[in-house]
Amino acid sequence: MADVTVKKIEELDSYQGEGRFNYAGKTLGVSAWGMNLIRMPPNWKDYPDHDEAKSGQEEAYVVLEGDGKLVAGDQTWDLKPGILARVGPGQKRKILPGDKGLVVLALGGVPGKAYKPRS
Repeated sequence: MADVTVKKIEELDSYQGEGRFNYAGKTLGVSAWGMNLIRMPPNWKDYPDHDEAKSGQEEAYVVLEGDGKLVAGDQTWDLKPGILARVGPGQKRKILPGDKGLVVLALGGVPGKAYKPRS
């Protein structure tokens, strides 16, 4: 049997309720890096303003659908399909979905260290 796992986005396990945050990597069985799918409704204001200083994890975002903004420090970047962004562990960041909502694939890991999945 082939070592392949295929899932539809709708089949991803959800966390933090309402299907907004989904375990993409965990559902697929990925163990080399963290990977979550974030689905935000239009103009949603509740995405946390946070950093990853404690975990040391840098994050990369791949915009799949919709539109929005990435805010870090005093700078803002437009988010739309085809945009990729990387944020360092100590950088405070917030994602603000626009009028179309926003679907982002978030990838993460600690630079120079093997990935350790959260339990």
